[in-house]
Amino acid sequence: MAARKVIFDTDPGQDDAVALLAALGSPDEIEVLGISVVAGNVPLHHTVNNALRLVELAGRPDIPVFAGADRPFTRRLETAEHVHGSTGLDGPDLPAASAEARSGHSVDFIIDIVRSSPEGTISILALGPLTNVALALLKAPDIATRLEAIVLMGGAYFEVGNITPTAEFNIYVDPEAAKIVFASGVPLTVLPLDVTHQMRATPERIEAFRAIGNRAGQAVHAMLSFSQGFDLAKYGWEGAPLHDPCVTAFLLRPDLFEGRHINVEIETASELTRGMTVADFWGVTDRAKNAFFVRSGDADGFYALLTERIARLP
Repeated sequence: MAARKVIFDTDPGQDDAVALLAALGSPDEIEVLGISVVAGNVPLHHTVNNALRLVELAGRPDIPVFAGADRPFTRRLETAEHVHGSTGLDGPDLPAASAEARSGHSVDFIIDIVRSSPEGTISILALGPLTNVALALLKAPDIATRLEAIVLMGGAYFEVGNITPTAEFNIYVDPEAAKIVFASGVPLTVLPLDVTHQMRATPERIEAFRAIGNRAGQAVHAMLSFSQGFDLAKYGWEGAPLHDPCVTAFLLRPDLFEGRHINVEIETASELTRGMTVADFWGVTDRAKNAFFVRSGDADGFYALLTERIARLP
């Protein structure tokens, strides 16, 4: 089977980094055409630099990195340095980037790639706020019918919220953009907190990355050792949840996950529930199903997969 052709849209963060590295360690299954960067976990200049340093770490500085939106549609940017550190990738000592971000806006990169490729062959893997993806759909509505899928980490239902009592961070930062994406008609797969909170980076699972012995494994160990601090204190669990790599893992091993097709709507009007993903998991409305909503997954299989793919990198 040919590799899935994908564009990552991301705001690297440590968990975004693991998702990217695992994909770059899986060239037979995933062909990364480029990285579209958005502001989210930290401001845009940091997320762009982080993406460049990650492709350098993976030995793939040839992968184009494009800067995108530096703020949400209508709201002030809210960031998460309290989780990810001042750079967004605090923890490891990553190599300096040998390449620079490409000229042009990432939204135009997305549009150009989707329009120039055969219909149904390009997927967007969205790991951050959905500003870039929504802008591309608004600027070029025709790409909605050309995309194979959008697979995103975002939202929650049973686990409700992690940045507010009712909202997950990626959706909360730009709910207006998320509303556009969920109404676009593009086939959506959603990896929400409901599954990512099950994927806990226990000390043994983090140590397995260090034990690989390569640069990428050492970096992942340092990343997760840093970023887990906030969530361990917050939740009191034996390990911090690992969110964004669920997107890569779903592409590689969908059999590790369980979910169902449901309707998901995005709350934008209420300040109390801004960014809430209102998931009709039990089918109590007649609203059209617009997303495959993943509820659970095999954590042991997930970490075994990530470790094996990170081990393929330099």
